[in-house]
Amino acid sequence: MPRQIRAAVCRAFGAPLGLETLTLRDPGPGEIEVRLEAVAICHSDISYLEGAWGGALPAVYGHEAAGRITALGPETGGLALGDRVLVTLIRACGSCPDCAGGRPVYCGGKPATAPKLTDTAGHVVEAAMDCGAFADHVLVHRSQIAPLGETIAPHCACLLACGVPTGVGAVVNTAGVRPGEIVVVIGAGGVGLNAIQGARIAGAARIVAMDLEPSKLEDAMAFGATDTIAATDPKPWRKLLQITGGRLAAHVFVTVGAIPAYDVAPRLLAPGGTAYAVGMPHSGARASYEPVILAALGQGLRGTKMGDVVLARDIPWMVDLHAQSRLKLDELVSRTWRFEQINDAIADTKAGQARRNVLTFPP
Repeated sequence: MPRQIRAAVCRAFGAPLGLETLTLRDPGPGEIEVRLEAVAICHSDISYLEGAWGGALPAVYGHEAAGRITALGPETGGLALGDRVLVTLIRACGSCPDCAGGRPVYCGGKPATAPKLTDTAGHVVEAAMDCGAFADHVLVHRSQIAPLGETIAPHCACLLACGVPTGVGAVVNTAGVRPGEIVVVIGAGGVGLNAIQGARIAGAARIVAMDLEPSKLEDAMAFGATDTIAATDPKPWRKLLQITGGRLAAHVFVTVGAIPAYDVAPRLLAPGGTAYAVGMPHSGARASYEPVILAALGQGLRGTKMGDVVLARDIPWMVDLHAQSRLKLDELVSRTWRFEQINDAIADTKAGQARRNVLTFPP
């Protein structure tokens, strides 16, 4: 039967979230109900909460979560009540050309689903990003989960739903960074630190981090950067040439949504290099570059969504890397907060110093 849940509801962009009791419908075919143990606050959630990309209201945001299965709909064979799982926003049909080609993050065959949430007045509340994970329970499609096992802690596990695969995957999956290459990561926040980790795992010769905050450059070094450049440097490409002995970057990852970062990225590229759009600016923002230079030097600009992650392939690998102490997860968590403290945790994240803030739920 439908479940009464507690959720943080956005009823006006830019306003504090309100904790409300909502009704979560029963799982339908292929759907799974999960009681959450932890959910992280991603900057994408904050952008949605501020109205940067529009969307229907009222809504429950949150998409970086982990928990245990509490109910199963039909057509969910192979899963069991009590299984610990990751919950992501990646919902895939499994049969469209993108899914068949190993690109489920770009799935174009997702069917519409019945509303999942209603409030006490019977009005529909949007479960945003196919998740609605700022709540103690969620209802998702089976394609949105990945098994976690029992060894990884919830506050670490939830990071594998977005921030970690977005950064690591951009480097390993999208760019295919090879040993010996020069990598620049602009932005040393949560996603940027994971791009740095990905470049370290891939064997990059130099991993150069750029950020406005000196403390974040210190973080970058702890996560595997070999060198740093202050983002305030008016000509960072000159500093890069000094660091590398005359080489520019094969790959530049822009992990923040700041337009100045996008403007400078092509200047850091070697001939044949590529800049990757990882961080997402607000809708309508514009960057500028000289296409004649890209053409003359054979350079490229490319987007990457969720690190082109394939859950069944990449999440077990990342869980194993963490178990081997080769992928830092505990160190990414700035602080854990009770779910009731969600507005304070969001404010702390917006202040710009946190790597990742994680909300936890009682057992």
